[in-house]
Amino acid sequence: MDTSRLKRFSQAARQDLIEQVSSKLAFVLKAESSARREYPHAVNELEKALSTQGKTALIDQVAYTWFNRFCALRFMDVNGYNQVGVVSPADGQLRPEILAEAQSGVIDDVHFNKKLTDQIRGLLNGTITSPDAQGEAYRLLIVGSCNALYDRMPYLFEPIQDYTELLMPDDLLSENSILANMRAVMTPESCQDVEVIGWLYQFYISEKKDEVFAELKKNKKITPEKIPAATQLFTPHWIVRYLLENSVGRLWMLNRPASKLIDQMQYYIAPETPEDDFLRIASPEEIKIADPAVGSGHMLTYAFDLMYSIYEEEGYDPNDIPGLILKNNLYGIEIDERAGALASLAVEMKAAEKLGRRRFFRMKVKPNICVLEDVTFTDSEMDDVISIVGKDLYTADLRETLTQFEQAKNLGSLIVPKLKDPPETARFIEAKDFTGDLLLTEIHKRLIKVLRMAEYLSPKYHVVVANPPYLGSKGMNGYLGVFAKEQYPDSKSDLFAMFMERTLSLSINRGMMAMINMQSWMFLSSYEN
Repeated sequence: MDTSRLKRFSQAARQDLIEQVSSKLAFVLKAESSARREYPHAVNELEKALSTQGKTALIDQVAYTWFNRFCALRFMDVNGYNQVGVVSPADGQLRPEILAEAQSGVIDDVHFNKKLTDQIRGLLNGTITSPDAQGEAYRLLIVGSCNALYDRMPYLFEPIQDYTELLMPDDLLSENSILANMRAVMTPESCQDVEVIGWLYQFYISEKKDEVFAELKKNKKITPEKIPAATQLFTPHWIVRYLLENSVGRLWMLNRPASKLIDQMQYYIAPETPEDDFLRIASPEEIKIADPAVGSGHMLTYAFDLMYSIYEEEGYDPNDIPGLILKNNLYGIEIDERAGALASLAVEMKAAEKLGRRRFFRMKVKPNICVLEDVTFTDSEMDDVISIVGKDLYTADLRETLTQFEQAKNLGSLIVPKLKDPPETARFIEAKDFTGDLLLTEIHKRLIKVLRMAEYLSPKYHVVVANPPYLGSKGMNGYLGVFAKEQYPDSKSDLFAMFMERTLSLSINRGMMAMINMQSWMFLSSYEN
């Protein structure tokens, strides 16, 4: 895979998208813009988002949202997971296949509603006037395609009925468009492996990473929203293989010494002497593998490959295996919403590769990827929580757990939930119905959200594997620095060491932890304890 071409494209695409989204934003916000007349609710939501997020953050968010979607659509086109090419032409053609079909009168009326279909046809046959009828029709085709993918992949293709659609780039059909440049680097050869998505995202944020480290040199602390750019690193495949073959692979070989899995593990190091004290596994469905800093999911995609071989060896039906792996075996935790979406996409594409298009879209299971969110309860809302859960269930541990996620995007997987059994508490509370009370319904949703996040952060994993974030104490923002000193006194000097300590506690007794780490923890006095 030519990563240098991917890097040039991703960095240029980021700048191009930011410029185009900025231009659309200025156009949409004009007092006389057609968007204000036709989509008043979306414009109102846009103005609210601007007031809370700020212009720069909002433009950045919309730009990366479209980057993620375009890359995903291209990958799915190349591998035949979309019924027709959404961003890719058919062989020998220049226009995207979905547009060429629409121009010949063929539009998928199963996934495209009548209003959208009539708009597209009107633009293409001239009954609806537009300065760029073909471009506008194509943008509507993309919107319809994204909405059609929502049921299968809601994390990436949430329904587009908001300002994200209004701010979609205009130039999608020219020879110099982002889609044309993307097709040139996301070739059929590079799209044989979903790893290409991870590289694209790594390079997309690389300039932002440089900006953050330039600020660090000026003694500026890294704020929560900049932690992903500062700490995310895409892990080369041979390192991923080494880590997983000597953790997941090792665990399976200890339980099945005669397993043929060893034949495909190039980096496996067999124990020198037989081991008797190890975690006993009766079935592959038991094995839980977590990446607490999952990024774009590279660790989990190779874990998928190993688990598929294990299930196959145990005689499972190949059509059942992908769903079983997603349901039972793979878990990821992330603070960056865009990276978490790509991690979900990555493991889903592994399933699609094994199942084919039809079976993949019939599969009901969704990936176990948890993107942590900041959740806060006011004192008065805590009183409402008591009425929701009941006095018997409202323990000191539950109350403390509800306060632990106020800075979840700052602390990430370092949070250790106080509540000992979040899943059981969540099941009990989830069964309650507050549809008649809007206030309690909203608090109830937040309550369940915290308990679900706490469930991911509770010790239940057989294998925890990670390329952890690296950030020295000098670069930590105030809240994170204080948290490190109070909660991780033995490893507070760097996030990587704190993650070492944390991942050990995420795994069950005799579980395994596989991680890339700086060697300094073995030698510096600050890590001696």
